[in-house]
Amino acid sequence: MTDISFPTEKISEYTVTAISDGYLPASLDLLLNVDHDEASELQQRGGLNDQSPMHINSYLVRGAGRTVLVDAGAGGIKHWGGRLTACLPLAGVQPSEIDTILLTHAHPDHVGGLLDGSGQVVFPNAELLIHQREAAFWQDDGNLARANERARGNFQIARRALDAYGSRLRTFKEGEVLPGISAVPLPGHTDGHTGYLVNSEDQSVFFWGDTVHFPAVQVARPDASVTLDNDPARAADTRSQVLEMVSTEHLLVAGPHLNDRGFARVERSNTGYSISDEG
Repeated sequence: MTDISFPTEKISEYTVTAISDGYLPASLDLLLNVDHDEASELQQRGGLNDQSPMHINSYLVRGAGRTVLVDAGAGGIKHWGGRLTACLPLAGVQPSEIDTILLTHAHPDHVGGLLDGSGQVVFPNAELLIHQREAAFWQDDGNLARANERARGNFQIARRALDAYGSRLRTFKEGEVLPGISAVPLPGHTDGHTGYLVNSEDQSVFFWGDTVHFPAVQVARPDASVTLDNDPARAADTRSQVLEMVSTEHLLVAGPHLNDRGFARVERSNTGYSISDEG
């Protein structure tokens, strides 16, 4: 039985639960194309300050005979997060019961939790799904050779995680990846950055990955990307398209770097977009 302290949404036959892996330190200095004072003011309007840590959320999706995890958190890598494996049993699921993990991309705060401190797989019975372009990017030796020191560390983390799942790693290009769950390309943050849309009987939730890192800022200013984006201009274009889609279609959104609830709604007005907690 799901602990009532975990934010949960019912999407037809699916139950979607937000589970926090913890936090990572974040600074508004990561933002691009927005004045620091404006970003700070937007943060304050959202109830945060300049040095508020960034949430790391994963999502448990249960239904249609599946037990799915969307992203695996940081798992304590770089002293980020690390709470997921302790929280899963409190939500009624053991790591061994996860049958599928959907990765939005392979940055450390999304794949670090795939392995434990000794390098062993945390989810021994799970199939790992990731976009073909994303897997290819991290596995390309040329990309590794061109990377700076910080990025090289990210390559090592991604490669260890993907390699450890071996034959249980499955790549895809587009379309439905599981019954009722479709992959949506979200290019810009990484080469194969991917969202997932759960759509069933006129109810939907959209996992938008790292479309935003600072929701209070980047929803109001979609043109504001972050230094973590592979292609900041393309990430901004993708963000604008996603915000238009989720506001027009009134989609419930879920994202690793959203608020405590892990779910939100986006509304559009004559002056732009705004985001509010769901629940």
